[in-house]
Amino acid sequence: MSIDPTTTSAWSELTQLAKTPVNLAAAFAADENRAARYTLRAGDLVADLSKNLITDEIITQLLALADQTQVAEYRERMYRGERINVTEDRSVLHTALRRPAGDELEVDGENVVDAVHRELEKVFTFATQVRTGQWRGVSGKRITDVVNIGIGGSDLGPMMAYEALKPYVSEDVTCHFVSNIDPSDIADTTAHLDAETTLVIVASKTFTTLETLTNARLARTWLLDSLRAAGVITADEDNTAVARHFVAVSTALDKVAAFGIDPNNAFGFWDWVGGRYSVDSAIGTALAVAIGPERFREFLTGFHTMDQHFATAEPKSNLPLLMGLLNVWYVNFLDAHTHAILPYDQHLHRFAAYLQQLTMESNGKRVRADGSEVNYHTGEVFWGEPGTNGQHAFYQLIHQGSRLIPCDFIAMANPAHALRDGDQDVHELFLANFFAQSKALAFGKSAEQVRAEGTAEAIVPARVFPGNKPSTSIMAARLSPKVLGELIALYEHITFVQGAVWGIDSFDQWGVELGKQLASALAPAVAGDREALKATDASTRNLINTYLQLRE
Repeated sequence: MSIDPTTTSAWSELTQLAKTPVNLAAAFAADENRAARYTLRAGDLVADLSKNLITDEIITQLLALADQTQVAEYRERMYRGERINVTEDRSVLHTALRRPAGDELEVDGENVVDAVHRELEKVFTFATQVRTGQWRGVSGKRITDVVNIGIGGSDLGPMMAYEALKPYVSEDVTCHFVSNIDPSDIADTTAHLDAETTLVIVASKTFTTLETLTNARLARTWLLDSLRAAGVITADEDNTAVARHFVAVSTALDKVAAFGIDPNNAFGFWDWVGGRYSVDSAIGTALAVAIGPERFREFLTGFHTMDQHFATAEPKSNLPLLMGLLNVWYVNFLDAHTHAILPYDQHLHRFAAYLQQLTMESNGKRVRADGSEVNYHTGEVFWGEPGTNGQHAFYQLIHQGSRLIPCDFIAMANPAHALRDGDQDVHELFLANFFAQSKALAFGKSAEQVRAEGTAEAIVPARVFPGNKPSTSIMAARLSPKVLGELIALYEHITFVQGAVWGIDSFDQWGVELGKQLASALAPAVAGDREALKATDASTRNLINTYLQLRE
């Protein structure tokens, strides 16, 4: 049976503590060591939790809640490979993807660490062949562009990491990412590519994902039509061309072969790896091509560093544990509905989108792992934008809106590009905004301060900033592959902690499946099948009829 967290004594204590608001200005005035006491280190990351709405008593009770909901025991079960994904009867072993070679972890009679490293070596060999020009297209030209076709974790992970690690990407290969079934996505991506120098990676574990396989077939048609038009191949050389220009990330080798891809060029992963946890598996093949095997190994080292921290750090200094518990505090006791991710690094511009899938697909659940319905909120909406862009878009709502919105600020001390505007170090100017925003959120601006500026009394209320808005600030020296791995694993474990406290299965995603099933069922109606149209509900029928009338 899942533990109902609301039945624990810690939940009751936290409910009472939430009735006495924490005042950040007063808390800092009363404790000159508050910032130092609430600053934690994990690997290369330094996280300041001091601007959160917490006291030592709140932290004590949050840790008690983790203890009473058996978070540590659940964590150990995950690390051991027990089948904690109960609705799919699967282990949850994304942490095995980054364990060092030589480690042993047996699941269903197999040392999964050995299996992981065998597959990694295949990926690395392939990546090296592409990077060095040993792997060439059907006309003998070297590969200059890689198109990764996937969706969900098979797209969001490698795309986010590729953008984040742009300074480490080879100048000889450019990666492109296609996910949307909207035909504009594949058409726009291939419009300016040379088929002779393009390699396509089709990422689908089962090789049946509707969006991915549709886009893969469209890419194959584009490739073959382009090669024929250029006189590179004849009609009877289609299979040869596909074999040289397509590889797969899949375990369905029969379907891979039927598509025309050589099964020897298919890289696999396992059912104990969820898509949103898979960027450090063969799903990251495009990334391995872009940054090379050595950098990818550094990426994996970052993940493992955070895995070890989560597994071994004392609760009071365990960063993923505390950040996960803080999210529970805000969601369940302070009525926060959303969480803002605010990276002050342009290379992390897809990080919030990546975390949306990680957190919301994982913890958007209304029943506990035992099937009983929850009687408390789970999950929160993650959103955000990088740098100063967000300041000129939605920070108004965070500063002066009526909703509590916890924020995570992320910044790097050293920029990828050290540019100056005259005498001004632009990165220093950029990070001045990073420091200023969390300061403004925490301490605000009083009516007295506004009046002291000579502001007309009638507009003083509009210029008051109440402050007391919570935030966490995370910094590292630079956005290296290792640091990116640490960041991703940090949020993986934060998500785990929340799910463990709530007693839900964070590793299935049945809500995703329903929409896919209905889309397949409605496809004939959308194509004009009148009988299929009659069988659907009145609103959907009306919408489809409108579409059919508007479609030229």
